[in-house]
Amino acid sequence: MTQKLILASGSPRRVELLAQAGIEPARLMPMDLDETPKRAEHPRSLAWRLAGEKARAALAAVKGEPGWDEAYILAADTVVSVGRRILGKPELVSDASSALHLLSGRSHRVYTGICLITPTRAVRQKVVDTKVRFKRLSTRDIDSYIASGQWRGKAGGYGIQGIAGSFVVKLIGSYTNVVGLPLQETVNLLSGEGYDIHSGWMEG
Repeated sequence: MTQKLILASGSPRRVELLAQAGIEPARLMPMDLDETPKRAEHPRSLAWRLAGEKARAALAAVKGEPGWDEAYILAADTVVSVGRRILGKPELVSDASSALHLLSGRSHRVYTGICLITPTRAVRQKVVDTKVRFKRLSTRDIDSYIASGQWRGKAGGYGIQGIAGSFVVKLIGSYTNVVGLPLQETVNLLSGEGYDIHSGWMEG
C-alpha cells in the first residue's frame, strides 16, 4: 500500500523531527494564514485553531489533484506564552529583545497544536503543553543572542535547539514540542490512524 503524507508546513525543524522518527513527507505545503489571535483567545486555543486551519487549507489546496486524494495531511502550530500573553514570531530586533527580557528568569509555556486529516477525511487534533523556565538573562546574553540571528522566525523569539538551549533551567514535558513538533504524540496520532510509521525504519 502506498501511503503519502503531506506536511502543511515549510519548517525545516518539523521536517528534521519527522526524519528523526523515520518519516519523510511526500510533499511540503506551507499554508500562509493570518495567525493573529482573536480577542481574548487563550494560547492553547490559538494553537488548536491554527493547526486545524492549516490542515484544512492544505486539504482544500490538493482537492482534485490526481494521486493526492488519499494522502494524510499533517499540520502544526506552536504558540509561546507567558500567562495569557502570547509571544509571536518577532519581526524586529526590538520585538525579539522585548520577548527575551520578558522570558528572562521566569517560566513560560509552549503549546503546539497538531492536526491530522486522514485518507477517509477524519480529523484528529491534539494540543501538547510544555513548561519551560529560563535563567535570568544578562544584557549581554540578550544582545549576543539577538546578534546571532537565531531568533528569526521563531515563536517567542528563540529556538531551544540552538544557543537558547543554554538558557533553559528546567523543562517539564516534551522537548520536541518546544522545537516545533511533539514527536511522540505525532507518531502516535499517525499510527493510530493506520499510517505505517515503521516503513521508513528499514535499512536501505
